[in-house]
Amino acid sequence: MSGRIVTLGEALGVLRTREVGTLAHLSELAFGTGGAEANVAIGASRLGAAAVYIGRVGADSVGQRIARELRAEGVDARLAIDPSAATGILIKESPRPGQTDVTFHRRGSAGSRIDPADLETLELTSDDILHVTGILPALSPSGRATLERALDLAESAGAAISFDVNHRSKLWSSVEASAVYRATAARATIVFAGEDEALLLGDLASLGVAEFVLKRGERGAVATIDGQAYSADAVKIMPVDTVGAGDAFVAGYLAARLEGATVPERLDLAVHCGALACLHPGDWEGGPTRAEIAAFGSGADPVRR
Repeated sequence: MSGRIVTLGEALGVLRTREVGTLAHLSELAFGTGGAEANVAIGASRLGAAAVYIGRVGADSVGQRIARELRAEGVDARLAIDPSAATGILIKESPRPGQTDVTFHRRGSAGSRIDPADLETLELTSDDILHVTGILPALSPSGRATLERALDLAESAGAAISFDVNHRSKLWSSVEASAVYRATAARATIVFAGEDEALLLGDLASLGVAEFVLKRGERGAVATIDGQAYSADAVKIMPVDTVGAGDAFVAGYLAARLEGATVPERLDLAVHCGALACLHPGDWEGGPTRAEIAAFGSGADPVRR
């Protein structure tokens, strides 16, 4: 793979309850990091792709943890340090078995203050894939401006543009979001969406979307490319934590695309990545390596002696 997967957004500290219940009653928490775009960068890196992540963090220990984990996972993390704003926090609770509630504390965060100037040193090539999500423009006016600048740079370089809708209803309304999503999708090479998110895009044909990937969770995925549909069944698992599964799916699809894989091969890697990501608590920790996918597919003994 000669190209890179380049992405940008807000990485967050993640506080997660260790058992069923909420912070109203529980006192023990696990700490980690997350953020859709950072999850994709780590997932792609684990699959052997060169990954670049651009964002902002505060001059605090949470920002330090984010930087350390991204770099430890082989990601080229280009993080601006904002001394006047804190790194955002995400809280994950499980009020009852099988349910996850997510609360964001990110208003005015360092990550939301990302700026087009943060892209000054970014040089894209026609071999790269720029990956963006619908979260970035929802964060702030500067986030939206940064998205536009990144798209301009990708188009100038001839790089492919990947757009995952990743709608966050707690950040903005569907009406406001839909217009931005449609404008971004119209400039994208590849568009990813869940079934509900696809409704926010409206008529894809009118947007000129040539490569659309519909993420259907436990029902697998469908990729429609130039009018031809390809499907893949989901991998059967007993999920532990589904947060981050969609990001792992995207990482698998893009990593396979970067190396010239066929559409069925892209979908196969994507659904395996999405499934295995659900077997571990945390936003990205369950993202698999190629060796782990091969071992899972072979039915190898899970006990290593």
